[in-house]
Amino acid sequence: MSETTGPGSPGPGTGDAAGENVNLPARAGQERLAEQVVRHGMFGAQTSGDTSGYGRLLVRLSPELSSPRPYGSYFDELTDELARVLGADGTGFGDAIERVVADRGELTLHVRRERLPEVAAKLRNEPELAFELCTGVSGVHYPAEAGRELRAVYHLLSITRNRRLRLEVTAPDADPHIPSLVDVYPALDWHERETWDFFGIIFDGHPSLTRIEMPDDWKGHPQRKDYPLGGIPVEYRGTKVPPPDERRSYA
Repeated sequence: MSETTGPGSPGPGTGDAAGENVNLPARAGQERLAEQVVRHGMFGAQTSGDTSGYGRLLVRLSPELSSPRPYGSYFDELTDELARVLGADGTGFGDAIERVVADRGELTLHVRRERLPEVAAKLRNEPELAFELCTGVSGVHYPAEAGRELRAVYHLLSITRNRRLRLEVTAPDADPHIPSLVDVYPALDWHERETWDFFGIIFDGHPSLTRIEMPDDWKGHPQRKDYPLGGIPVEYRGTKVPPPDERRSYA
């Protein structure tokens, strides 16, 4: 699973519905603090030793901000049409879209999880949007972001209009539930199973949310950053992987 998200350009989040410049909703606690957030180590793991050579690395993360309009390319036309079909009545996207990030030629819509099936259905069914295909869903885990530690990232493609779009949804560790999109994009069946298998995101409404990569009796979700980095017995030929603090250090 890839971590596919990026910071937007600095500035206030705005949307433009029916020719009016309006603010996107800013929910308390959703945005990072203005000061920089520092993450220690290459992978952010704190439950076991890191002997990869990156243990002293400090990663300074910029605050996550909404991009100001104009977004450029076809992004303004796309967001205007989506605001129209969502029936936002002059309030941008209503409460469906938390913020918009246009960065390095890519457009990401941060969607409230309870509105995700509605937004995805509009993107697929509306002729002016026509995102017929979702090529997959990726999981991401940010343990330092209290209240939104887990993210599901959907990659949409409009074959008709040759456009791409990313949807991003957050969920807290304490309530790791996100609505399934299998009814909207049936090809996501195995993708959502893999994301649950590796990250523990529960896709409500999925027809069979079971392990797909790990054995059925496997404990935990191995791509989470709080998962142990080693010391788990390999299941063939009696071999065991040593824990990280017993491996060779390249520091």
